[in-house]
Amino acid sequence: MPKPDLVIFDCDGVLVDSEIVAARVEAEMLREAGYDITADEIAERYSGLTFKDIMIHIEKEAQMLLQASMIKQAEAKVDERLRAEVKAIPGVAEAAASLSVKKCVCSNSSEERIAIMLQRTNLARFFEGVIFSSLATPTKRPKPAPDVFLYAAEQMGAEPAGTIVIEDSVHGIMGARTAGMRVIGFTGASHSHPRHASMLMEAGAETTISRMADLKSTIAALSEWSEEG
Repeated sequence: MPKPDLVIFDCDGVLVDSEIVAARVEAEMLREAGYDITADEIAERYSGLTFKDIMIHIEKEAQMLLQASMIKQAEAKVDERLRAEVKAIPGVAEAAASLSVKKCVCSNSSEERIAIMLQRTNLARFFEGVIFSSLATPTKRPKPAPDVFLYAAEQMGAEPAGTIVIEDSVHGIMGARTAGMRVIGFTGASHSHPRHASMLMEAGAETTISRMADLKSTIAALSEWSEEG
């Protein structure tokens, strides 16, 4: 593969260290609803999923019914915490600035939440007009569906095979791979755990990095090496 047409960044856990913030809120609400789970367990089991999808998984696993009103309550609480607490992933501004190819964001978070996080962390300047939320795509299907990735590539004038995605979650990697894109797994956020890298590789990442300082060289290496070769 030559120089990529497009580099896609996930937002939560790749650009901003937000996954652990959301997991703490969601774990607290689930415990209040009678399901015992920790923030670390949410981060390991359900990273990359919307809270609605997390609730659906838990209802099936635990054979219990959760109140639909929890979704809006969780969104409001998470947004409040993110406004006050979210930080950029160390080195991500420098990594984004170093890339000379087209780049954009694909996320399961809402456009409003993405804007809050990128503005607070001073990262919005790198992605003006090129932020794609799965909730705002024609199908509105979240990752692990490939829809947001395919929609972004189409809007950016890029071929999926010429696109590299940076993802921190199994579900995000599954979506990107289904879209026909190549993936670098990222394990440098606060919600990372000992099995994180191996899980991302098993899901389809070609390699993983834990420091954004390694992103440019890793993209260059992938550009010189084809999956078939």
